[in-house]
Amino acid sequence: MKILLSTPFDVSHPGGVNAHVANLDRELQRMGHTTRVLSPGACDGAIDDDGHVCKIGRAHTIPANGSLARLALSPFLSKHVRAFLDEEKFDIIHLNDPLTSTLHLTVLANSQTTNVGTFHASNSSYLGFNLLYRIGRPVFARFDQHLHYRIAVSPIASEFISHYFPGDYHLIPNGIDFDRFGANQPPHPDLRTGDPTVLFVGRFDEPRKGFRHLLESMARVQDQIPCARLLVAGPGNPDSFRRQISQRRIAGVQFIGEVPDEALPAIYTSCDVFCAPSTGRESFGIVLLEAMASGKPVVASNIAGYRSVIQHDQEGLLTEPCNPASLSSAILSVLRDPELANRLGVAGRERARHCAWPTVAQRVVECYEEASARGPSLATSESLVSGTRRP
Repeated sequence: MKILLSTPFDVSHPGGVNAHVANLDRELQRMGHTTRVLSPGACDGAIDDDGHVCKIGRAHTIPANGSLARLALSPFLSKHVRAFLDEEKFDIIHLNDPLTSTLHLTVLANSQTTNVGTFHASNSSYLGFNLLYRIGRPVFARFDQHLHYRIAVSPIASEFISHYFPGDYHLIPNGIDFDRFGANQPPHPDLRTGDPTVLFVGRFDEPRKGFRHLLESMARVQDQIPCARLLVAGPGNPDSFRRQISQRRIAGVQFIGEVPDEALPAIYTSCDVFCAPSTGRESFGIVLLEAMASGKPVVASNIAGYRSVIQHDQEGLLTEPCNPASLSSAILSVLRDPELANRLGVAGRERARHCAWPTVAQRVVECYEEASARGPSLATSESLVSGTRRP
């Protein structure tokens, strides 16, 4: 099949959806399919096409779920989108977060083939779209009708989008490069000291990631295990937390900055327990799966997006969000009980195996085949203009 994978976010900037698209792109090519990638981010505001990645429209930076995102906002993209689609003649157009940008709405308005959508967002203020969907539901519903198959990455993502646009949503989780991780991966030589080590991976200065709660829990952990230390991998400004670290006399906090993908496996195997203390607004947990694939026990907040990855006391321990006492108790349980840590690590790795990219990509291709068998909608770009509905 010839497949277009589209992301609403500028592929030049890292992010969860863009990583999902890049990995699915790689796997589909490995399976023998022909792929192209579409995103915003054209330097001249029109179109940049390197033969594989085509960028149409400028990317504008806006607040997004406690972070920043670069996506297309221009309503004047039809000329370039129509020419691109007419030339390429895709069998499948797969849009990730299909109702999130004007680029995707324009693609849906002009597509004459089978359209598949994957929904990543959870029930949150994600790009403010819960409010926008509520206000603009009749308009967005006309574009949503042009999706022939719908995928959600987790139950909470399905619940969120189906509240506004009811339909059949097929659950396929995000994937991970399972073979890159593993208990046999040697730890980073500069990070493994032999002291009990807790690891955090992510944008630690985003409030929703709950890092300040983890710092408070580390103060409690060090009351019991003074040599316990905390590794922090990811972008952010450590200065925002220096005062808390000093006031609570938290020792052994090491900020190692943003880590290249190739170095991540060694970072995970340098810890004894991985912790994800997010307060909410997470539709999935890629970092949880990476830690689990590394054979590490996981302690995470008991939020809906994480419950789709971990069952409490099976693949990890789930704790009350924003509760440092609950968090520290779970961390101490794992650090003090090697049998518990091993049991959680073994079960977690087996759970992560089911999210390996070859498995996930095969399930996505099966969705393409099912969607193609149904045939593309009779709706056309003219129906969106006229307001007529599909038969």
